[in-house]
Amino acid sequence: MTAAQRTNLLDIAKHFESLKEPRSPINRRYPLTSVIVIAILAILAGAKGPTAIAKWARAKEGFLRRGLPLPDGVPRKDVFRVVLSLLPPQLFQACFTNWLEMLRLKAMDKREIVRPLYSIDGKTHRRSHDRAKGLGALHSVSVWASELGLSLGQVACADKSNEITAIPELLRLVAIEGAIITIDALGTQKAIAQQIVEAKADYVLALKGNHEKLHDAVMDYVTKHFENDFADVKARQHIVTEKLHGRQETRIYTHLPVPKDLPMRKEWAGLKSVGVVVRCYEKNGEEHADVRYYLSSLRVGVKQFARAVREHWGIENGCHWTLDMTFREDESRIRGPRIRENFAWLNRLALSLLKQHPSKDSIAMKRQLCGWDDNFLFEVLTGITP
Repeated sequence: MTAAQRTNLLDIAKHFESLKEPRSPINRRYPLTSVIVIAILAILAGAKGPTAIAKWARAKEGFLRRGLPLPDGVPRKDVFRVVLSLLPPQLFQACFTNWLEMLRLKAMDKREIVRPLYSIDGKTHRRSHDRAKGLGALHSVSVWASELGLSLGQVACADKSNEITAIPELLRLVAIEGAIITIDALGTQKAIAQQIVEAKADYVLALKGNHEKLHDAVMDYVTKHFENDFADVKARQHIVTEKLHGRQETRIYTHLPVPKDLPMRKEWAGLKSVGVVVRCYEKNGEEHADVRYYLSSLRVGVKQFARAVREHWGIENGCHWTLDMTFREDESRIRGPRIRENFAWLNRLALSLLKQHPSKDSIAMKRQLCGWDDNFLFEVLTGITP
């Protein structure tokens, strides 16, 4: 390990110095910051649980002892399990704030993005339940910046609760000023719209039957003006045709100013526009079409609206799908309210770090390279590449 790599490891460890030690002082042999940094490194290299982290650490003991304070060698699996079971998830996540902000600004500058898009969506960790102890599967809500390849925050839904209560907590956890927030229909709530506007951000919220009267009014408004090709309203359209999964798909985006007589218009903070997306595609030799409606605090600007709607699906394709297929998150049997949530967060951090590396290899290959090549591991961890 070079002097620069040792310095980088110690710099990463400093992020966790403010964490209150959760373990009993009796027989506490391994520094908390070292335990956390080893866990991050091992997950980048493919570890999926405390046992795998400990085995990776044992294989890399000489390497780790040159870079981290480990007076008694590398920890056993029980140490990783205990630490990640005791750390409060929100306090643990808060330690990553400065690190993620640095990554966010660097990614925005590299991609020349002025207004970032943050998608909020939930994911169920299907095998994380423990029926014998009455523990249901973990369902968490996270913020994903698909254009940046970054997960910015995560909140677990409380038992017998849902995303509606978790989203406000998540919005308080993440700095959203200046961003455009996209949320599925379940999160289309007046209080959430108000919170976004008060944080000096904008929203694009999917509108479905859970707001039946409003949904019908927007649908009638769009239909009425569609019949005369939007001649009487300042509407903008954008049409995109592309080949996806071997089939051609056409999406027609239409963005319109919100009508003054829209029911409950004043109850939605900052509401300035409504949008509709018509998607036409062929499946099994048959033509299909679906229509989706949106509420937005954005002024009419159809390309911005289209970008927001399109990028929202990045949380499914670029985040959730990768976590299931590459990190095998859906198969994880890590149980316990805190440890499963902390592991879910570390998986998202690892995915974010891997996506920042400029290599064109797949995420799966990058993880393998992290396990094989210590220099590549440091490149991913620090963002410093040759």
